[in-house]
Amino acid sequence: MADQHIGIIMHGVTGRMGMNQHLIRSVLAIRDQGGLALRNGDRLVPDPIIVGRDEAKIAALAKRHGVTRWTTNLDAALANPDDTIFFDAASTQMRPGLLRRAIDAGKHVYSEKPVSEGLEEAVAIARHAKAKGVKNGIVHDKLDLPGLLKLRRLRDSGFFGKMLSVKGEFGYWVFEGDWMPAQRPSWNYRAEDGGGMISDMLCHWRYVLDNVIAPVKSVSCLGFTHIPERVDEKGTPYKATADDAAYATFLLDGPEGEIVAHINSSWCTRVRRDDLVTFQIDGTHGSAVAGLHKCYSQHRVNTPKPVWNPDMPQPLDFYSDWEEVPDNAIFDNGFKVQWEQFLRHVVEDAPWSYTLTEGAKGVQLAEAGYLSSKERRWVDLEDLGL
Repeated sequence: MADQHIGIIMHGVTGRMGMNQHLIRSVLAIRDQGGLALRNGDRLVPDPIIVGRDEAKIAALAKRHGVTRWTTNLDAALANPDDTIFFDAASTQMRPGLLRRAIDAGKHVYSEKPVSEGLEEAVAIARHAKAKGVKNGIVHDKLDLPGLLKLRRLRDSGFFGKMLSVKGEFGYWVFEGDWMPAQRPSWNYRAEDGGGMISDMLCHWRYVLDNVIAPVKSVSCLGFTHIPERVDEKGTPYKATADDAAYATFLLDGPEGEIVAHINSSWCTRVRRDDLVTFQIDGTHGSAVAGLHKCYSQHRVNTPKPVWNPDMPQPLDFYSDWEEVPDNAIFDNGFKVQWEQFLRHVVEDAPWSYTLTEGAKGVQLAEAGYLSSKERRWVDLEDLGL
């Protein structure tokens, strides 16, 4: 048994998501646990080099977390043959160019989503990776959340019977930035900088629906800008040009017929539900609702029989008739789980489904959502031919 080291170029990890979920809680967590156990008994130990434009910022981050290698020179990092993986968590506008440079340098690539702002570019990058023969992946982090793993377990067990519909609620109130600082960056609300709820979240809903319930066939979506003006990080008011809410209905290709799914996504809603995101599946034999971690189910034999009577307070406690689905397993950080899967794919050629082709499907749904919102119509999803 021996340690194998794998060099990983990590770009864009000074931002919140890249730093917390990918650098600290995934790659460094794998390193600090002694590496990833391989089939042959060896342990694969990540050796990251973090890359950024701000020398002081990237150096401080490296020192704070015990990362011995950092640079502001991406070209030099890409030229090092000992670093075999390139990861990107920077802005969507920069991503296609960065991925192409890494692919041309012979690196396996893994990146945050969306892979690009437009479908044509997303398809081109997926084809380029295939042509160059590099292994590639796009983050599908929500699939390894405990709540969604439990939903998929129920689906696979046949718990729902015939699945009929899906209801999703996502979002919370993001403060405008005047009297209370906003908890999301201002670029999220400027279309010219790549912001927008449809582009941000429909790529997530594509892989959630495809993998947890059934493949998406078509979409009807309405994007809306509810808050027309916000205040940026410097206290300067700016016009919000991006959609801050999306109300989308999807038709899914279920195993026993079409399934209707509706998901509301909003930065302009106040939460009164179990979690910041919840998904409910209703079927002929049972229903279940899941958040990030917990999942509750109700079988048809446990379904109450309410009677409509507006003349008296509701006597039933509808929450009490649901049972929590047990963990029955130890759930690790969803980002870390997928990093381990991708590392196994690179080193051991282990199965891996979340390729750049799947990332292109997410961009396809977002683009279809914008078209639907603009033209007020249903948009069918075509096969990408990848």
